[in-house]
Amino acid sequence: MNENPLKRKLAGIAALFGAVLLLFLFTLYNTQIVHGSEYRARSIVSYATTQQVKAARGVITDRNGKLLVGNRLTYTLTLSDSGFSDDAEENEAIARLIRLCRDNDVTWNDSFPVTAEAPFQYLSSSGSETFTNFLKERKLGYSSVATLTAPQLIAKLRSAFGIPSSLSDREARLIIGVRYELAVHSPYLFAEDVSVELISQIVDGQFAGVTTGTSSARVYYTPYAAHVLGRISPIYAENWDTYKEMGYSMDALVGTSGVEKAFESYLHGVDGTRLITTDADGRITSELYTEPPQPGSTVALTLDIDLQQDVEDTLKRTVEAMIAEDGISRGAGVAVVKVGTGEVLALASYPTYDLANFNRDYNQLVEDPRLPMFNRATDGTYAPGSTFKPCTAVAALESGVITPTTTIRTKGIYTYYAFPQPSCWIYGMYGGNHGSINVMQAITVSCNYFFFEVGRLTGIDTLADYATQFGLGQHTGIEIGDSAGALACPQYAEEHGLEWTDGQTITAAIGQSYNLFSPLQLANYVATLASGGEHYRVHLLKDVKSYDSSELEFVCDEPPLNVVSMSESTKKAVATGMRNLVLEGNVSSLFRRCQVPAAAKTGTAQVGTAINNGVFVAYAPYDNPEIAIGLVIEKGGGGYHLGNTVVDIINSYFSRDDSTADVIGENTLLK
Repeated sequence: MNENPLKRKLAGIAALFGAVLLLFLFTLYNTQIVHGSEYRARSIVSYATTQQVKAARGVITDRNGKLLVGNRLTYTLTLSDSGFSDDAEENEAIARLIRLCRDNDVTWNDSFPVTAEAPFQYLSSSGSETFTNFLKERKLGYSSVATLTAPQLIAKLRSAFGIPSSLSDREARLIIGVRYELAVHSPYLFAEDVSVELISQIVDGQFAGVTTGTSSARVYYTPYAAHVLGRISPIYAENWDTYKEMGYSMDALVGTSGVEKAFESYLHGVDGTRLITTDADGRITSELYTEPPQPGSTVALTLDIDLQQDVEDTLKRTVEAMIAEDGISRGAGVAVVKVGTGEVLALASYPTYDLANFNRDYNQLVEDPRLPMFNRATDGTYAPGSTFKPCTAVAALESGVITPTTTIRTKGIYTYYAFPQPSCWIYGMYGGNHGSINVMQAITVSCNYFFFEVGRLTGIDTLADYATQFGLGQHTGIEIGDSAGALACPQYAEEHGLEWTDGQTITAAIGQSYNLFSPLQLANYVATLASGGEHYRVHLLKDVKSYDSSELEFVCDEPPLNVVSMSESTKKAVATGMRNLVLEGNVSSLFRRCQVPAAAKTGTAQVGTAINNGVFVAYAPYDNPEIAIGLVIEKGGGGYHLGNTVVDIINSYFSRDDSTADVIGENTLLK
């Protein structure tokens, strides 16, 4: 009897299904049990990679919480010279990348210290250690810019780098700039803050040696306080070893000036690590932070940015009006310090610049003869002129040389020494003298003769001692650094190989001789006077908080550095003399519009030119001082010309509403 065909087909299908099932079970057993560990390990090794995650840099605010400097996400281009077979291939790749950037109006990093256009000239950075080492390592037969002119250097480097003669001098210079960066540190951050469109062209065009990445760019929420805030940049080659020991990556951005540099340890966050898993086709299947990035801290400055803006604007108006009147180029610096704390409320230098456009304007800024990048408020040092006389008065009163009621019969010319025999300003202008006056009157009328005699009787050692106690001729302690200036005395003269005679004591007593102080020193000196002798370290740091403001990491609360011992009678005599200047002296008409009672002292500093520097110091209110001001305008003439500027600053401070809204608050993105 024949077997049913249907049963035979079903049996065949069942057998085939059983065979497939057995094969599946065998494969599953072999994969999961026999070789499971091996395959899992191979999977992790093959498809899991780690990636460094950049930490956001901390933000900077003013004393009221107004955001000054923050961050935003950007795209970057990094260039490496590895993988090129010869100079020709590398030069062509660089030229192609430069053309792409120029077509897209993208600026790239080029620190080669030679101008970009012919006729070539060296820039001020040509003396850097990095450039010097580069010259030595290239073995071009010289090791300093003094050996060859800039055009000769370009010609030698064209040959050394194999740049073809078919390229113009400008094109060759641009390629040399990139080759220089690669020789100093490769890979290097070629361009920052580039557009998504450029990134897509880079990816689609397969540009050799170029990799794309992400970073954060600094966003400047104010065009003011450029000299204070400072800049960040990639790590310079000569500084890499230091930052490497601190755990920085080679492509990290660090503060190079201003508070960005001073507070780097607070602002620089800690980079994180991310584990990325991909499948065989390169698709990301998972991301996991193994070490989350820690953003930098929030740094609050003592600056009041609204006051800073007013100070910079009024300083600009004053200087530009003077230039328009006489056509003479000049600069200026001013500092506003809080009495009793040493906090800097405003610090302005003119001319200045805009941090947001620094890279674009760099060459113009470097070549500007007015030196806009020079911070005159901290590093400019000037003879204080008659603004030094209150210090001389304190020294004389406290040492017992005079009392507040002592009078001196003044004459037009001071003839105690055979040489010098200087005259009082009133003699030079009117051929007269101030008659018999006391110290209060001498401060008000700024009588040179009175202070010649008082300075001689007090002696240079005592004068220098009190000036030092007031912080004159000394570093102020400000975190961004400053110039110590110079304090006229025999010791300073000896240390600097200068001549000193007894007759110089009398010129030192009126703020001349070798005396050189910064506007910031002058402001802090007057703040010390106004506080009754408490001399504080000048500082810009108010406090530091964690990036989310949940933890207070630091708050500045320092005692005075020293206290200048002054009796009540001394304080009253000096203060009265300065107060009377604004009530009845040569600036009284200017101070009629001052919103609070103030005290001041003018100064005219002789600098050997037709127009002297103008110096002005003041504090307000007179009865309960809150702020002190030090102002210098180069070639500004007599100090009284500066009175309007000082009144504007005082009125700005005392007319504003103190209730300033915090811009860093809930729902504010900081990372």
